[in-house]
This record gives sequence, C-alpha cells and structure tokens, in this order.
Amino acid sequence: MHCPFCKNEDTRVVDSRVADEGQAIRRRRSCSECGRRFTTVESAVLAVVKRNGVTEPFSREKVMLGVRRACQGRQVDEDSLRQLAQQVEDSVRASGSAEIPSNEVGLAILQPLRELDEVAYLRFASVYRSFESVEDFQREIDDLRALPSRAANAHATVGSAAEGVDRP
Repeated sequence: MHCPFCKNEDTRVVDSRVADEGQAIRRRRSCSECGRRFTTVESAVLAVVKRNGVTEPFSREKVMLGVRRACQGRQVDEDSLRQLAQQVEDSVRASGSAEIPSNEVGLAILQPLRELDEVAYLRFASVYRSFESVEDFQREIDDLRALPSRAANAHATVGSAAEGVDRP
C-alpha cells in the first residue's frame, strides 16, 4: 500500500478491526518514510456479470432501485427495502463465487420480495421473467395462492388467534 502523503511503498499495518458489520476490515497503517498514519478499508469485491458480458461491482443500491420501482404505490418502507437488499447480498455472497451472473441476483430478489409484498413481486417477476400474456400472470398468481407467503401466514395466524378469544 502506497502512503497517500509521500507515495512511499513501504507501509505497515498498526491496527486492524472489523467494520461494516463484518463486511470489511479497517486497517490503520504507518509510513516508514514520513511516519504519518492513514486508514484503509478492505472488503471482498463481488462482481455481477451482465447478460452482455460486462462485469460491474454488486450494488445494494441498484437492487433497492429495482425493487423500489416494483413497490411503487405500495406501502413498503425504506427499512424493508434495505433489509431485502442485504438479504439478497448475503444470498449471492453465500454462493462463494467472486462473480455472479445477473440472473442469479434477480432470482435472489424474487423470494424475499414475494414475502415482502406479493403485488410488487408480480410486477418484478413480470419484467424479470418476461411475461408475455395474461396466462403468464395467471400461472404466477396460481403459484402464489398455492404457496402462501410468510406475510399471509402471519396474518392468518393472528386472525385465527383472535377468533379463539372468548367474547362476552
């Protein structure tokens, strides 16, 4: 690592700490030439390979932007979007690969989005899976009804618990 002050190549690590919830390492370094200290942050790069072959760094913000479009007009808050983007990043990083195809990122978005908001899920899936007809939508809706989301299950559980309460 070059010293940012004198450009000397000989620097040494003085201290290392975990940063960004374990996603990065913060290092304090000291220059052997000028004696000044500086901080570096290291993180593992996750690259996304697009359909056209172009590679770009994974971006949670880009995931949030795509999901935000699907959630337009729905009652989905920013914290939920951030949490979904983190889930997607964790999922694609768990593959263990330094490069991941963009379609795998899309697949990683589908399930958490389905659990967050089924209408937004249908919107996203219709673009991601290139729906071409009403039948494509109907097939997806039938699948949604066959396997209810966690949100629907939680709602059903709350409703059945309320029904079991004795009322005067």
